[in-house]
Amino acid sequence: MGVHFGISVLFVVCLLGLSANAKDFTITAPPGSDITSLLLKTFNEACQFPTKSSVLIPKGEYKLRQIEMMGPCKAPIRITLQGTVKADGNVNGNDYWVAFRRINGFKLNGGGVFDGEGNAAWRANNCHKMALTQCKKLPISIRFDFVTDAKIRGITSMDSKNFHINVLGARNMTLEEITIIAPEESPNTDGIHVGRSVGVQIINSNIKTGDDCISIGDGTRDLLVERVTCGPGHGISIGSLGLYVKEEDVTGIRVVNCTLINTDNGVRIKTWPSAACSTTASGIHFENIILKNVTNPILIDQEYCPWNRCNKNKPSTIKLVDISFKHIRGTSGNKDAVKLLCSKGFPCKNVEIGDIDIKYTGADGPATFQCSNVSPTLMGTQVPKACSSPVTKLPGQ
Repeated sequence: MGVHFGISVLFVVCLLGLSANAKDFTITAPPGSDITSLLLKTFNEACQFPTKSSVLIPKGEYKLRQIEMMGPCKAPIRITLQGTVKADGNVNGNDYWVAFRRINGFKLNGGGVFDGEGNAAWRANNCHKMALTQCKKLPISIRFDFVTDAKIRGITSMDSKNFHINVLGARNMTLEEITIIAPEESPNTDGIHVGRSVGVQIINSNIKTGDDCISIGDGTRDLLVERVTCGPGHGISIGSLGLYVKEEDVTGIRVVNCTLINTDNGVRIKTWPSAACSTTASGIHFENIILKNVTNPILIDQEYCPWNRCNKNKPSTIKLVDISFKHIRGTSGNKDAVKLLCSKGFPCKNVEIGDIDIKYTGADGPATFQCSNVSPTLMGTQVPKACSSPVTKLPGQ
């Protein structure tokens, strides 16, 4: 009995020891080479390793073509990017450059750079001239699709051809110390877009780009954005919502302790008139926001219709409920400091404004506070003086 017991214990100890051993893989290609095939092969090997594994891309500059790193993996996996990977100029109608998909227990870190080489592609962008479904498709730099229990830390995305980072279907994912860089004039280069995800956190990051610094799409729940500095860019936005059929509700969004510098918008919610769906965005809270020369610092726009691609006579059917703007201070780039432009079909409900101090020093000042189809609850002080317009209701409502 004693011999059998000893063997059993030894077997368990061996198993525990095996599970504790992580396997390290390293990309050994010389700088300047194309590492696409090698990286895919190495990732697949690491993904199939029975215990934790890591893939190192060392310092240096490497070429990287379109690549999809697909799980599920047998154990948690980490990619450490210390060098710079550069995209090629060939887009071929692809919707991504680098994709991480269906991985549980994923980490990406190392201080490295994803360089999307977007300059030539921006000149080819024609989405402002035609319907979204017809314009030339450009690749998103980095996609995280259905990634769970993930931490993305200390990476840089620069000069993406389209969105820098797109998060879809994530569960329990943190993006921390992310740096995003693109020129102010680069089109459609949203910094981080999150959609149909639960429990995402974007923390302590710096985003300079040509479109929304952070855009929050349909189906997003329990999102925290904290200590993010944005600018240039179009601000931090919920939406746009209502463009597509079968969109899902948005709920539980907190944007706190953020700074916006020289952005086209500050914190905003945007929905399309003549919306293709009827969903609800609720539990959205903006708090402790610092503004420096921000155009449209606080904005609810339920008549969002860029390039007149919709029917503004049909009010938005997206319902906005339980929204708050608190402790927001700084300077505005124009006199429209606060605009709450809600839908006449579905007026905003339970909107709170508390301790707003936004100054404007232009010749056409002072700053203004506009409301339509909303009666906000006011707390603390409001500079400029807050409106309290009556809610417009359609017959039968």
